[in-house]
Amino acid sequence: MTRVLVAGSRGCDARADRETRPLLDALAVRGVDALATAWDDDTVDWAGADLVAVRTTWDYTARRDAFLAWAGRVHAATRLLNPLPVLTWNSHKRYLVELAAAGVPVVPTTLLEAGGPAPASLGEGTLVVKPAVSAGGRGARLGPAEDLRDTVAELLAGGDVLVQPAVESIGRDGEVSLIRLGDAWSHAVRKLPAAGGFLVHEKHGGRLEDHTPTSREVAVAEAALAAAPGPVAPARVDLVRLEGEPVVMELELVEPELFLPRAPGAPGRLADALLATLP
Repeated sequence: MTRVLVAGSRGCDARADRETRPLLDALAVRGVDALATAWDDDTVDWAGADLVAVRTTWDYTARRDAFLAWAGRVHAATRLLNPLPVLTWNSHKRYLVELAAAGVPVVPTTLLEAGGPAPASLGEGTLVVKPAVSAGGRGARLGPAEDLRDTVAELLAGGDVLVQPAVESIGRDGEVSLIRLGDAWSHAVRKLPAAGGFLVHEKHGGRLEDHTPTSREVAVAEAALAAAPGPVAPARVDLVRLEGEPVVMELELVEPELFLPRAPGAPGRLADALLATLP
């Protein structure tokens, strides 16, 4: 019997369970022995699995080096999805700068390297600054450029930092997330911030709506995925609008929330996409 381990975090919450349980059920229907476990559980026999699927490892950003070391060990012992080169590349938001260099439309992004001083000038207008290794809006700050220099200095003491212009359209249009499972786009959602906010994550008061992507949104998402350093099974591309055109805000290939309960059949499509990678 095929054995699949679904890697998550310790202390699984309801949101993580909404992502994991439907996948486990879909794998079981397909005759797979599937088990959810924490990525940092040293008692797990990762090599005994035919496939390890990285899913809700939502605590990895605080321990990226340890997470990638774990992924390296799993990669050496069995099949890992998404693959190790993808996890390494996508877990640091330097990839946004690389996407832009490859011609993919992205939110303009400046990368500041850790240990250096904050620039004398960050630019003009309202900016967003955030750690280059983070998720869910953790550490992100919004404000006038001249007011953020001390914040940037504090962030640089802990790691690399991104500086981006504030995207005004988020308050009105939110972010659009396109979800790809295997070789096909599955579904999409629109994430809207709370009134007066700029973070769309649920824990910051954001809300979801179903969304039908435009052909241009799909084209931009395809271009972003094409730049990844390897094939992916699950993927999420987050888009916002600049001057009316969709651009990439985030490319989520490590542990994306896929909003599986919102799309009938999506858990089965994800299960099939994972199993299709096996010999």
